[in-house]
Amino acid sequence: MYTTPTIRRALAATAASAAVVLALGACSSGGGGGGADSRGDITIWLSNNETEIAWGTQMFEAWNAENPDEQITSQEIPAGSSSEEVIGAAITAGNAPCLIFNTAPVAVPQFEKQGGLVDLSSFEGGEQYIEDRTGDAAEQYQNADGEYFQMPWKSNPVMIFYNKDMFTAAGLDAENPSLATYDEFLATARTLVASGVAPNAILPAPTSEFFQSWFDFSPLYAAETGGDQLVEDGEATFNDEDGLAVAEFWATLYDEGLSGKETYQGDSFADGEAAMSIVGPWAVSVYQDAVNWGAVPVPTSEGTPAAETYTFSDAKNVGLFSACENQGTAWDVLKFATSEEQDGQLLELTGQMPLRDDLTTVYPEYFAANPAYEQFGDQAARTVEVPNVANSVAVWQAFRDAYSKSVIFGEGDIQTSLDDAAAEIDALVADE
Repeated sequence: MYTTPTIRRALAATAASAAVVLALGACSSGGGGGGADSRGDITIWLSNNETEIAWGTQMFEAWNAENPDEQITSQEIPAGSSSEEVIGAAITAGNAPCLIFNTAPVAVPQFEKQGGLVDLSSFEGGEQYIEDRTGDAAEQYQNADGEYFQMPWKSNPVMIFYNKDMFTAAGLDAENPSLATYDEFLATARTLVASGVAPNAILPAPTSEFFQSWFDFSPLYAAETGGDQLVEDGEATFNDEDGLAVAEFWATLYDEGLSGKETYQGDSFADGEAAMSIVGPWAVSVYQDAVNWGAVPVPTSEGTPAAETYTFSDAKNVGLFSACENQGTAWDVLKFATSEEQDGQLLELTGQMPLRDDLTTVYPEYFAANPAYEQFGDQAARTVEVPNVANSVAVWQAFRDAYSKSVIFGEGDIQTSLDDAAAEIDALVADE
């Protein structure tokens, strides 16, 4: 995905802060909060995203109106290089809020290692609540011991956005695009570029930040494997036959000049520099007035039916932090904030998909009134998360370095690079 400038800056800040977060983990005990029965006022942090602030404001106002002795005070996550750095620093200082509604899954293993998070499974009925709400996908958010140090909250399942006007101008079917298989996708990409409608068929960011592979390799690997994570049972999976097929698909796009190797300073899809992009439902509101777009699942080698295709989740979750004095109240607020009613408000106000089982069935009226989001609601049932493993940032950086060298820039043998990255990642994951 080539992201909008705001999102791209946020992601870049996450990458820049990785070393700081890792360093903080070595020197923190996470502070000392109250027990699971402690009750009283709490503080929560929200993302500085305008629509999420609107959701958070109505949520805590509704809670406060019914709970005068257990009030929520809310603020945006304080300014810093990234939210992960700010959260890590708050854990170290022992002054983290009770709940943070913007916790990146990739950062959770480190926050847990710092002693900064409370195991939600430790609350009475906690594990059952999470699994009843989220369904089978909840398992991806457990640690190695099967504990939940994060509440699965919301996802932005990524799909292929395509510019219908460019497809039409290139003589392609804009309503039923030929994009399901790798061969079809490549043929379509060649036609788009050869026709001159855009200099790139698709333009994922070719930069080396650890998270960039979540928006090129990871979605297609999830689709090709039917839902495998990049690390399972402590070992890398991506250097298998499926991973090689995905990598070679992207390598062909780069080798044939269908995807550029230079960073584009802007939004390539909105600016007409690329005819396609890999994005989530946040893009519906961003592009609705800028591009005549359509959306399809990411491709697979054999053309997996849409109803069976997996993708990357791009989730943000909620952490309950150990510095919290009134953890009993915080747990009740967390359940209130992820209730069916509040998840409906989240969907309505942000267009992001609650990590809730059978989403389209639970909110049929919303999707009927907002058909542009319906396929994302369906796709949300088949998402794959960043594995919850030790040294997670270093793990994804190791993968990105190998991928960039062999796939994007064509240096060295692809299978060898995947094997080498897998060996390095296996060692990182085993190093607790």
